Parts: sequence; structure tokens; C-alpha cells
Amino acid sequence: MLEMVKSGGWLMVPLLLASVLALAIILERAWTLRSRRVAPPDLLADVWTQLQAGELKGEALRNLQAGSPLGALLAAGLVNARHGREMTKEAIENAATPVVHELERYLSLLGTIALISPLLGLLGTVVGIIDAFLVVTAGGIGDPTALAGGISKALVTTASGIAVAIPAMIMHRYYLRHIQTLTVSMEQQAVKLVDMLHGDREVDVREVDA
Repeated sequence: MLEMVKSGGWLMVPLLLASVLALAIILERAWTLRSRRVAPPDLLADVWTQLQAGELKGEALRNLQAGSPLGALLAAGLVNARHGREMTKEAIENAATPVVHELERYLSLLGTIALISPLLGLLGTVVGIIDAFLVVTAGGIGDPTALAGGISKALVTTASGIAVAIPAMIMHRYYLRHIQTLTVSMEQQAVKLVDMLHGDREVDVREVDA
């Protein structure tokens, strides 16, 4: 493996850095975007129970806001509930913007890595072919080893660029779709809360998080 990396030349350095960065982002987002962390399934029922008991004030409300992205939306709705249905919905929508932005953190960088890695590999291909032609120009094809060095550089960098780009692109698309699913789920929970606060929904705690 080390010999393969060396044969790819200096362009393997940015490709290796890109692969390490992509892996770090993929693992970090896998941990951060867990469904139970972003939108705990029992959170709305717990919030409603605490609200009915008069316990959702002050510190409890701040804990709700900081506890999860869904909690931040529900807290925004609760804080503005006394201003009417439309103001409650508007407050939730305003709170959703930074929440979704945080969920999408690092994904632009992951997408960029997926796009530039094949280009770095292509650049390595060009550089390798140029090296091979320089060998031929300088001494003909009498030294196959020297000629093979340029060809090896071209092939290794191309393969490395594609190998970095494929998982980065797959995970980038997956996380974008996953965030859309989480966003829809949080919106549904927030709408339920608005309906319950303003008397548009009959409340059954057993079905609150259904």
C-alpha cells in the first residue's frame, strides 16, 4: 500500500488528506444525525405531559430547547403560544432555519470533496502521462522501468481519486435525504403541538407521538 501511494507522486498527498477529511465528516454526521438524537420519538408526549402539569417553565424550557433540534422547535412554539396560532407557527418556522442549517453542517464540504477528488485524480493522470512522454523524449523507450513510473502515477492517482469520490458522493446524497426525512418528521411534530396548544386537535397522550 505504501509503495502504491509513493508511486502516485505528490498528488497523493491532497488525495489522502481529502480521504481522511471525508471519513471524519461521514463519521461525525453519522453520530450527529441519529434519528433519536435529532427527533426523540417520545419528546412531544413528554412535553405535553409537563405542560399540563405546569412544569415546563424557566430551566425546563431552556433544557428542552438545548436538548435536541426537535426540542428547539417545540420550545420556540411554546414560548410564543400566547400570541396566537399564526405567531406560534411563524416562531417555529424561524427556529427551523438555524436548526436545518446545523443539520447540514459539513455537507457542503463533503460534496466538494466528492467533486474535486476525481479532478485531482485526472490531474495526476495528466502529470503521469507527461512524465512518461518526457522519458520517451529524453531516451526513447529503451528503459521500460522509467516509462512505467509515469504510467503508474497516472493509474494510481486516477484510481485513488475515484475511490475517494464514490463513498463521499454516496454519503453526501444519503445525508441530504436523511435530513429531509428528519425535517418532515420535526415539522409534523411541531404542527401537532400547534394544533394541541390552540385547541384544533383532540389530545390523547398515547397517540401524541404517533
